[in-house]
Amino acid sequence: MELGGKSAQIVFADADIEAALPVLVNAIVQHAGQTCSAGSRLLVERSAYDRVVGRVAERFAQVRVGTPEMDLDLGPLVSAKQRDRVTGYCGGADADGIPLIAEGQMADGLPAGGFFVRPRLYGPVPRGNRLASEEVFGPVMAVLPFEDEADAIRLANGTPYGLVAGIWTQDGGRALRVGRKMQVGQVFVNCYGAGGGIELPFGGMKKSGHGREKGFDALKEFSAVRTLVIRHD
Repeated sequence: MELGGKSAQIVFADADIEAALPVLVNAIVQHAGQTCSAGSRLLVERSAYDRVVGRVAERFAQVRVGTPEMDLDLGPLVSAKQRDRVTGYCGGADADGIPLIAEGQMADGLPAGGFFVRPRLYGPVPRGNRLASEEVFGPVMAVLPFEDEADAIRLANGTPYGLVAGIWTQDGGRALRVGRKMQVGQVFVNCYGAGGGIELPFGGMKKSGHGREKGFDALKEFSAVRTLVIRHD
């Protein structure tokens, strides 16, 4: 049973940001952010914060919202209720004074009354803010700086969820150290894509659910263990 998440993409200062950029943005805008594994938190090493966030903001501002027929970057949310929920989170962030770093563009000619929402990039988001820990399920990304590996791990694991995490670094040792401490079902290094193929088990930890689908682990869900106890006199 998979129950969503608040997945973190962790970007260290040595990351190949040009390779990461399209993945970081697409991970939150695909399906208008309505994916359980959306990369909704962007954690950036403080020494590279301005450089990385500036590049993400440039790309974020180019994202376009439209109808399916327009074949742009993302379409509408699933319902008016969900649109209002997402805009409610944005309104709360605005009221809390969290800086709006960038937002996407609405295409011309959108139908009136549609469930369209501009993708929004907020940061730095205070760690105690609901935008840093609650699942929005929309195209809203929260940016948070971290100090070092230990802080990145603490911050990434600091939500009730644990579905997917992304780690961006050119240091293989660091990737393994951090990846092994992620309290999530899947960890991607220098890439991101929940599921990752039929052979890779997919599922969550903590409030992101239990059990796994896909891979050999999924076969266990279709089997039962029988215990046979025999006493020999």
